[in-house]
Amino acid sequence: MRFLFLGMALIVLNSCGAGVRGELGKACMASGRSAANPALCSCVQRTANLNLSGRDQKLAATFFEDPQRAQDTRQSDNAGDEAFWLRYRAFTDTAQRQCR
Repeated sequence: MRFLFLGMALIVLNSCGAGVRGELGKACMASGRSAANPALCSCVQRTANLNLSGRDQKLAATFFEDPQRAQDTRQSDNAGDEAFWLRYRAFTDTAQRQCR
């Protein structure tokens, strides 16, 4: 079993596919995390494509390089940030189930 942190969410991953594309897939591969590999990062990207807009994906991808940004977004009182965080949590929950 492998673990990958996406912002503030821990995703348990094994493998699911190949060929990494998209904002989150590329950020996942570039993260330097031991669990990151093409199959895992592709699965995360596919899940993002089904659950997040392109704009949401760009923001979520920044969490790989700047975990504090994830924390700041999660704790924000801004209505837009709060709405994003609900979508992001739904995405991470789905990715955790799908990318095992």
